[in-house]
Formats: sequence, C-alpha cells, structure tokens
Amino acid sequence: MQSTFGSSNLVRRLAPWGPTEAEPGLGVAERLAAWVGPLQAIQLQAVNQAVGTPAAGSKPGAKADLTGDVQRVRGVLASAIAKDPLALAGIKPGDTEDHGYGPWQQRHIELQRQMGQMCGALRDHARQTVSRASPRLRQLATLDAAFEQLLADREAALLPQTLSHLERRYKALRAAHRATCEATGQPDDPARWRAPGGWLRTFSDDWRQVLLAELDLRLEAVTGLAEALRQPSLFET
Repeated sequence: MQSTFGSSNLVRRLAPWGPTEAEPGLGVAERLAAWVGPLQAIQLQAVNQAVGTPAAGSKPGAKADLTGDVQRVRGVLASAIAKDPLALAGIKPGDTEDHGYGPWQQRHIELQRQMGQMCGALRDHARQTVSRASPRLRQLATLDAAFEQLLADREAALLPQTLSHLERRYKALRAAHRATCEATGQPDDPARWRAPGGWLRTFSDDWRQVLLAELDLRLEAVTGLAEALRQPSLFET
C-alpha cells in the first residue's frame, strides 16, 4: 500500500519548481477519501470484508526474504538512472550546443516505463511470496492487490507530471545562467555547463534525484511486504 503521496520525497523535491496536487496536512484516510469514488469504495469494502478472517485450516508456509529482491531491482534501475541521457542520445561531451530538454525528456519516459515494468513484476512476485507464508500475510497480499488496482489510474495520471516540473526546472536554470552572464558581462562558456556548479550539472543532479525519489515511491509497497515477512506475529495462526 502507498504512503501519503503528499508527504513523499518525490513531492517535496518537485514542490519548489511548480504547483503540486498534494495538499499539506492530509493523512492517508483523507487523501483516499478524495481519490476514491463511491463504486471503488464499495469494492474496497467488499475486499476488506472478504479477508477479515483467515481461511480455516490454513497452515503457515516457509519464511522467505524479499529484501534481496528489492535491492537487486533497485540497483538495476538506479544504475539505469545514473547513465548520461546526453551520451545515450549520441551527444558528445565536447558538444557546445544547447540541445534543450528533449534528450532528458526522452530518457525520463523510457526510465518510467522500465520502472513500471520491473516494479510491477516485483510487486506481483512479492504478493505471491507473502501469500504462501501464512494466512494473515495472505490477507495482506489480497489488500495490497486491491489498493494497487484502486490507485493505478491515479498513479498513471500523477507520475508523468514530473516531466513538466523538470522542464520548468531546466528552463529556469538556463535562464538564470544567461541572466548572470549578461549582468556580469562574462562570455557564456558551454564547456563549463556540465562542470561542478554549472547550470546543466545542477539540472542533471536534480533530474536524477527526482527519478530516484520516484523509484523509492514505486518500491514502497514491496518494501512494506518485505517488512511484513520479518514480523513473527504475522506467522501466528
């Protein structure tokens, strides 16, 4: 299950660069009430009632550890995020042309696709693993599946908005750099854009931090399932 979207590291990083939909001070219950329609609320209630009591005669299975799976998936995706979008677009380090936000946008969309596929597959695997562990954990897996379906449309609408926030950040940093050059009378040296302190280096760092924050948000539910497997009380029948 997801935590309060408005309190996530992703929203906190995006907030300075433009308006976000999250409202401060709202907890999980208030935010879900705003997101869930009457039909969805009925469906969620039905799922909650269906998992209210563990199945009679169910026996706990062998304990498993999902932590390693989460770390492996995060490592693969973090390595993909670390790659240089300009180099992947065939732009050489010595190129002095401003190629705009396009290469970053294209790579961002590709990384979001990869995160969606890998994190989704990992979440399915985590639910299957948890379901085999004990009756109580089977209930948790069922609820997680219901919440994933419930919030899928909302997530699909919100996460692509990071692209527009980062585009605003890109344009603001570029404009501030140009304004500084004009104010000081110093020539613009494209070779320094990607050096430490350069405007494009700053954007590159911000871009990666936003994607890493999104990755952690996508992995929250699986991390919660992995943590549940380490709770001895959930293996009691």
